[in-house]
Amino acid sequence: MRYWVVMPAAGAGRRFGTALPKQYVRLAGRCVIEWSLQPFLDDVRCQGIAVALAPDDAHWAGLTLVAEPGRLLPTLGGEERCESVLRGLAALPAQPQDWVLVHDAARPCVSRAEIDALLAQLGDHPTGGLLAVPLADTLKQADADGAVAATVPRAGLWRALTPQMFRHGALTAALQRALSRGERPTDEAQALEACGGRPQLVEGSPQNIKITNAADLALAEAVLRTRGVTT
Repeated sequence: MRYWVVMPAAGAGRRFGTALPKQYVRLAGRCVIEWSLQPFLDDVRCQGIAVALAPDDAHWAGLTLVAEPGRLLPTLGGEERCESVLRGLAALPAQPQDWVLVHDAARPCVSRAEIDALLAQLGDHPTGGLLAVPLADTLKQADADGAVAATVPRAGLWRALTPQMFRHGALTAALQRALSRGERPTDEAQALEACGGRPQLVEGSPQNIKITNAADLALAEAVLRTRGVTT
């Protein structure tokens, strides 16, 4: 089963707290984005990867992975994630029915097992779907003063991860529709939902963490070390 990948990597990562975008921060001897790309570069089913970069990106050209001939397709990203994904889709020489996996540049711990599960469970799905994990913590809703306003039942609630997997044509149309209506979906599944799609949830791993702050780097390194990575 063949597929393409879009990786939005144009964000500045302001919440990370450094001038260096978080996707280029060093992690276990490599940049975060290199870890995020590697499982797809290692997979012969992956036909190519469009990486949506910021206009002023000064770091991409220095990566060792850039030497991958023909499989990495850098393109100009947008101000919002959805814009970057749409531009990445346009950069792929894909057909409308081809599957596309959208993966965060700041998720360096996605496993081959998760990718395999996504492809296996969604290959015949009419819409597609996404990796996610059921919520395990008790949820509290806060009021304007930061006090607990309510305890929210967690039954049926999942935390969305990436990759998210949809048909190239359907995802392109859904994102174009959202942008034309002034909407900015925060993930691809939301765009498909707005068009009446019912994306399938595929259980992923809690180790598939997103780097948001410096503490996440230590967690990610611990995950990679359990897989035999040495710095």
